[in-house]
Amino acid sequence: MLMTKEKRPAIRTLRGWAISILQEAGAIRECEEHSWMQDRADPHARERALEIARQDPPAGVTPDEATAEVRELLYSVGDTCPECPPS
Repeated sequence: MLMTKEKRPAIRTLRGWAISILQEAGAIRECEEHSWMQDRADPHARERALEIARQDPPAGVTPDEATAEVRELLYSVGDTCPECPPS
């Protein structure tokens, strides 16, 4: 069976690319009310995102630079939305 790889949409910045990779892997999600990125704390999703970054970095970016951007973004995202009231 012939399998084709779905092409990702064009992203203008490396940070935007990293956000899309992390969302695709399920490592982060967006707050539905305020649009803040939230870490889902899923180690398997994080590994999937890093693997995607290593295997398919954007044009002109090395695999090391791509994984570094994904890691940096993961470190900057919290697990709660700062605008949502505490539960």
